[in-house]
Amino acid sequence: MIFAASRRWWLRRTLPFRITAIATTVTLLALLGLAYLAGRLLAPLLVDSADAELSRVLHAAAARVSEGQQPPSHMDIQVRVLDTAGAPVDGGPAAPLGPEDIDTLKAGSPVLRDGGPPDRWLGTVATAPDGSQRLVVVGAGLLGHQAAQGAALRWLLGSAVAGAAIAGLATWLAVRSTLRPVERMRRAAGRLPAGERLPLPQAHDELRSLAGALNALLVRRDEASARLRRFTGDAAHELRSPVTSIRVQSEVAVANPDPELSHEVLEEVLGESERLSALLDGLLALARSDAGELPAAEPVELVTQARSAIDRMPPGAPAVRIAGPGTECWARASHAEVELVLDNLLRNAARYARAQVVVSVLSAGAWVRLVVDDDGPGVPAEHRQRVFDRFYRVADDRARTSGGSGLGLALVAEVVRRRGGRVALTESPDGGARVQVAWRAFS
Repeated sequence: MIFAASRRWWLRRTLPFRITAIATTVTLLALLGLAYLAGRLLAPLLVDSADAELSRVLHAAAARVSEGQQPPSHMDIQVRVLDTAGAPVDGGPAAPLGPEDIDTLKAGSPVLRDGGPPDRWLGTVATAPDGSQRLVVVGAGLLGHQAAQGAALRWLLGSAVAGAAIAGLATWLAVRSTLRPVERMRRAAGRLPAGERLPLPQAHDELRSLAGALNALLVRRDEASARLRRFTGDAAHELRSPVTSIRVQSEVAVANPDPELSHEVLEEVLGESERLSALLDGLLALARSDAGELPAAEPVELVTQARSAIDRMPPGAPAVRIAGPGTECWARASHAEVELVLDNLLRNAARYARAQVVVSVLSAGAWVRLVVDDDGPGVPAEHRQRVFDRFYRVADDRARTSGGSGLGLALVAEVVRRRGGRVALTESPDGGARVQVAWRAFS
């Protein structure tokens, strides 16, 4: 619960705040780690510095003892000459060293005493002119060692905090400065009227790419708005036509209560109702397709479906036959989609065919093709791409006998392309129209 609340609080912060907080936190942790490491290394550095000075004095004192002379004294460094047991032979008092310290110094290792103020001792064995062995030791107090180490650590920690604060401020200013052009671009995009585009920055950087992406998005928005306006206008016109016809026919039947006329009117009303129902079904199918509602793919046998679609053709339609080998061809689609495609293609071909319609089902590797040919007047080349647009007609003919609603081929193209297939319109061998539909084969 606490984690979820913290995450929601964090996600509500601005982008500069989040970037600055992360950068400051990382910088502070890194500097604190470096400060701790430097504090730990400071003590060995101080001791090494004392060892360098003591070593210089020790070598000079050992050389004097080897020559039979008394080593010189130093103001801050004790120089003592002892026998190998640790007893003084230089006439001075006993050295402040224990037996373990004497053994360590004879072995050539340094000694650090922490009983009070820390002191450092170095020693070496020298041979006097009479052949006796002497232990020469030098020592110095490390005054201020602990204070220097504590002060240095405090300074380092303070510097880490100050450095993190400076890094956070610099990050905040840099992020604000970097995002300022993005904010201006956002406000400009929100105020742009239809048809206008954002100016592209001169620098070829990420902002130019962002402006280009926003312009592409605006182009798609304008195209979608234009398509929606055309679709709405055409749909309103198409719906108005059958509704108006039904209303007029009903008014005629009410004004003239003649049984024979009423029967004719009812037939007209029935036809217009069927036309209206088909139009609404088409609009609903397109709306579902636009919303991305795609049924699950399944294997569909095209030859069997084509024969069923031929059986569903209305009486009086031109002859429809299946050409080709007639072997099974399985497509990756759904039964409803294949039925919709076949019904629309066969009815469209039958509307313009003079004598016959030919259906071919072919297999081509990873694809299966459905080809519908008619012997009608065909479609001029300049119209063959646009016939798959919604409500588009080669001729502006809205009569019920020759012109459809303009949704049939649009529905075919929509359901096939959303399934990953292809649709094309060319010329048939008989001079009419050939519509080719390709689905991926089900393997």
